[in-house]
Amino acid sequence: MEAAAREELDMEVMKPLIGEQNSDSISDDEHENELLPVEKHYQLDNQEGITFVQTLTHLLKGNIGTGLLGLPLAIKNAGIVLGPISLVLIGVVSVHCMHILVRCSHHLCQRLKKTSLGYSDTVSYAMEVGPLNSLQKRASWGRCIVDFFLVITQLGFCSVYIVFLAENVKQVHEGFLQNRIVPMNDTSTSGPSEKRSVDLRIYMLCFLPFIILLVFIRDLKSLSMLSFLANLSMAVSLVIIYQYIVRDISDPRKLPPVAGWKKYPLFFGTAIFAFEGIGVVLPLENRMKETQRFTQALNIGMGIVMTLYITLATLGYLRFGDEIKGSITLNLPQEVWLYQSVKILYSFGIFVTYSIQYYVPAEIIIPAITSKVQQKWKLFCEFMVRTLLVCSTSVSTRKNTC
Repeated sequence: MEAAAREELDMEVMKPLIGEQNSDSISDDEHENELLPVEKHYQLDNQEGITFVQTLTHLLKGNIGTGLLGLPLAIKNAGIVLGPISLVLIGVVSVHCMHILVRCSHHLCQRLKKTSLGYSDTVSYAMEVGPLNSLQKRASWGRCIVDFFLVITQLGFCSVYIVFLAENVKQVHEGFLQNRIVPMNDTSTSGPSEKRSVDLRIYMLCFLPFIILLVFIRDLKSLSMLSFLANLSMAVSLVIIYQYIVRDISDPRKLPPVAGWKKYPLFFGTAIFAFEGIGVVLPLENRMKETQRFTQALNIGMGIVMTLYITLATLGYLRFGDEIKGSITLNLPQEVWLYQSVKILYSFGIFVTYSIQYYVPAEIIIPAITSKVQQKWKLFCEFMVRTLLVCSTSVSTRKNTC
C-alpha cells in the first residue's frame, strides 16, 4: 500500500514537468496558428477608433441614399404584393452576406494575427488558406479583382450623387425664379417671357469645389458631426414625404399584385442599387473602437434601413399608383415650398453621403500611389489624387448628360 501511494505521489509531482515538456514540443508554427480572442487582435486605440453611435450614424448614412427615393417605382415594376416580399428577401440576403463578410474577416484576423483586414485582403488571404491549390496560386488575382470592382462601384455611386445634387438644386432654383418672374409678367404689358434654363453641367461644376473640400477630410471620425447633421436633414425630409403620402392612400386591390415578368429585372436593378452600403461595412468595422459590438450596430442599422425601404416603397406606390415617377420627390407638389425644401434637405444628406462612399476607393487607390513618392510629397500627392478622383466622377456624369 505504501509503495502504491508513493508511486501515485511521484506521478502527481511529475505532471507539471510532463506538461512543460509537451508544451515545449509544440512548434512555433502551431503556436502562430492558435486562434486568439477577437478583442486581442481586433481592437483599436481609443484615440483612433470611432464610437458605437458614430459607427451606426455612418452605417445609416452609407445605406440611405438616392436609391431609396426610386423604390416606389421599383414596386410598380414588381407588383404591390411581389414587390415588398422581394424587398424583404433581398434585404435579408444582403444583411446575411454582410455578417458572413465580417465573420470571415474576424476569423482571418485571428488566424493570421492581423489588426484588421479590408475587402481585398480578406479575399486574398481566404484564397491563400483555402483548400484549392488553383486558388492559392492566384490569391493576388482575387485582391486585384475585388479592388477593381469596389473602386468602380463606389465611384459610380458618387457619380450618381453629383447628378442628383445638380438636378435637385436646378429644379428648386428654376422654381424659385419662375415664381418671381410670373407675378412680374402679370403686371407688365410686355409679351410672355421665355423660360430660362441653365445647363445641368453648370450646376455640377458649381458643386465641384465644395465636394473637393469635403473629401479632403480624411478620417471618418472627423465626418461624424457632418454625418449626424446629414442624417437629421434626411430624417426631416422623409417625415415630410411620409406625411404627404399617407393622406390619400388608394385601395391596394386596385393595383396589380404581380407585374409582368419582363419588368421584374427593372425592379431587381433598382432594389440592388438601393442596398448600396455593403461597400462601407468593413471600413467602418475596422475603424470601430469596440469591434465586438459591430454586429449589434449592423443589425440595428440595417433594421432601420429595411423598414424605411419597405414602408416608403409600398406607401409611395399606394399613394401615386401608375403615376409614380423615377424619384418620389418629383411627385410632390412643385408649387409648395414645404415640399421643395425636401429636395434641399435630402440633397444635403446626399452631399455628405458622397464622402462616405468616396472613402472606400480612396483607401484603395491613395496608399498605392503615395507609397511611391517621397515622404515630403505624400500629403500633397494625396490631395491631388483626391481631387482627380472627384473630377473623374464629375466628368463621367457630364458626358452622360450631354
